[in-house]
Amino acid sequence: MLKIVGHRGAPAAEPENTLRSFSRALAYGVAAVELDVQLTRDGRLAVIHDETLDRTTNGKGLVQDFTLAELQRLDAGRGEPVPSLEEVFALVKNKAHLLVELKHPVAAPAVLRFFREQQAFEFADVISFWHPALKALKAEEPRLTTGALLVGCPADPVGVARAAGAATLVLNYRYVNRELVDAARQQGIKVIAWNIDDPEILPPYLAMHLDAICTNRPEEIILAVSGKQ
Repeated sequence: MLKIVGHRGAPAAEPENTLRSFSRALAYGVAAVELDVQLTRDGRLAVIHDETLDRTTNGKGLVQDFTLAELQRLDAGRGEPVPSLEEVFALVKNKAHLLVELKHPVAAPAVLRFFREQQAFEFADVISFWHPALKALKAEEPRLTTGALLVGCPADPVGVARAAGAATLVLNYRYVNRELVDAARQQGIKVIAWNIDDPEILPPYLAMHLDAICTNRPEEIILAVSGKQ
């Protein structure tokens, strides 16, 4: 069954990567939520997309220059603080799956520590554009499930995923076609398309039998999918 993933929660309705956004996505009935983590000055994992604070909070500067406690005093939209990965995990666990995007390899040891301390292996995956970091994490901790993020479409995307030790390919929907999905299936690799926000472009992707679709508008896409299946 096709799964719908709330990209940064439900950012069309709530401030992205906040507990409020993830709660809204869960209320819509997503099968999973995706989030981004950045390393703080005190070695914690803050849930925020950018390396800087300027776009999504009322703060300024680099995330890495602040402690988690300092970040949580900022406003990430509608009075929401920047959450920790632990806080989001506590909210989502047993309600939906979690896709943790590693934004930079420097945070990889902290991500691995989180998975081990929280025993999060069956509840969450790690995805990243940093394929060498994914490969190293998987080698160090075989219990991890990983996904290789791609912006474009290389000559052999399935080979890229296999080289990274990834179980899933996570591609921009524009580069996803039936041939690619079939090739991935033959190798036992799942395919997630991101980010489809317009229900009008859904039909060909539904016909491909993807494993999941990531979206900034989970309510609209869930309604559209349920009406077409």
